Parts: sequence; C-alpha cells; structure tokens
Amino acid sequence: MLHRAAGYDLLARVLTFGREGAFRDRMLRLANLQRGEAMLDVACGTGTLAIAAKRLVGPAGSVAGVDASAEMIDRARSKAVRAGLEIDFVHATAQEIPFPNEHFDVVIGTLMLHHLSRPVRSAFFREARRVLKSGRRLVLIDFGRPRRQSRFPRLHRHGHVDMDAIGVLLAEDGFKIADSSQVGTMNLNYIRATVGETRPA
Repeated sequence: MLHRAAGYDLLARVLTFGREGAFRDRMLRLANLQRGEAMLDVACGTGTLAIAAKRLVGPAGSVAGVDASAEMIDRARSKAVRAGLEIDFVHATAQEIPFPNEHFDVVIGTLMLHHLSRPVRSAFFREARRVLKSGRRLVLIDFGRPRRQSRFPRLHRHGHVDMDAIGVLLAEDGFKIADSSQVGTMNLNYIRATVGETRPA
C-alpha cells in the first residue's frame, strides 16, 4: 500500500499518460454520481477524485475520503482547503470505515484492490455494504488480469486483480453485480455492483 504523499500525484499522471482529468471524469461517470448524493472514496490518496466528486454533487451533496496513510489525508485536506471545498477526509482503513450504516449513495475504490489481501478485500466489501444505502452503488477500478504480458501492472508490486474472483466475493457479501468491463488502456477494468434490498446477516 502506498503511504507517501510525495510523488503520488506525479505517479497518477504517469499511470494515465497525462490524462488524469479524463480518467477521473470517467470514474465519476461509471459511478453515475448525481448532484445531492453522498460519495465515499476509499483509499482516496491525496484527494483528487474526491475533490472532483464534491464539485459534481454540489452543496446539497457530500463527499468523504478515507486512506490508511495519514500523510495522504493531510495532503488531501490541504488540497480541499485550497479548492474551497468541504470534504470529510479521515485517516482510516478500508476494512474499518468510520461512518454510519447506510450513509452513502456511492462507494468508489480506484487502483486499491491490488494492494489488499483476500481477507482484507472481504472485510472491505462487508464495510462497503454496511455504509451503502440499499440499492446504491459500489464501483471498483483496478488492473485486471493481463491478456498478454504487459509492463504496466508491474508499476504496482502487487500486480493485477482477477475481476471474476472479485465478482464472486461481492456476490457472497450481498452485492448484485451490474456490469464489468475494461476501461480504456493499461488493462484497467471496472466492476459495478449494488447493495440488495435484502441484506445478508
């Protein structure tokens, strides 16, 4: 897991070939984020996506971000202040999300699953289900299993994510899979799921 804020934004630009803004907008479109909604960005890094989300949801909406790195959270808070936006950035892990039950319309995780072990992923999915309102949306974007050898997944030492296996874990934790596909280049894949109206115990 990345814990150093220095160089994080530069790495994001490298991974998106300098098109970070377009990539960020695509993520928010995948989330179908609407004005007035509440969104949580898990493993939010320095807050770039959360800031864009807050501009989208407007004053009636809310955005929060959690990250395991206190340094990332400090940088994210500073960026939000400079942007004049109120965003709740909290130092916390994906498996212990410090928000109430059924609090968010959207939970999004970008390029974070490949850092997590299977038990931690399962704990994160349970927490995401808990904090999402019934029928609302979880969006995950990460490096998928490469169809052929690629240099890009090597940029992260934990490699790629098997999105089919992720779909199975999500279903076990009470999510309904909406769709899953590739996102542009670099073998990035997304999966979208919703929380069922009937929640498993």
